[in-house]
Amino acid sequence: MVTAKKVPAITEAGQPAAATAPKATAKVAAAKTAPTKSRAIAKAPAKPAARVASPAATATPAKAKKPKLVRDGFTIPKAEYVVLEALKLRASELKRPTKKSELLRAGIKALAAMDGTAFLTALEAVPAIKTGRPSKA
Repeated sequence: MVTAKKVPAITEAGQPAAATAPKATAKVAAAKTAPTKSRAIAKAPAKPAARVASPAATATPAKAKKPKLVRDGFTIPKAEYVVLEALKLRASELKRPTKKSELLRAGIKALAAMDGTAFLTALEAVPAIKTGRPSKA
């Protein structure tokens, strides 16, 4: 003998009918039993209480937003990549472990702090490379 499982009906809100039906009937029952005057009083807006700002709440500054991060990929010659690894090792020896991205960001800050002639000299020291992904060889 096969017994059929009873599947609960689903309402328009996506909830099972059994879960929403008691709430609806409870609201209707409460509305019928509640006197008319109390409903009118309950609907009247309450007077807002005067808020007193505490000194601790006003002393804390607004939370700073995190900067939006950008993910990017690039091609770098193997010799310069080895220099990045050497710089990571050097930072570890100085008791300041670092990531490649931190090294690159520090280099960007150093370039930004240079004057025009020093910046151009640094750019001239870097050879141009073909853009795009390297061929698999």
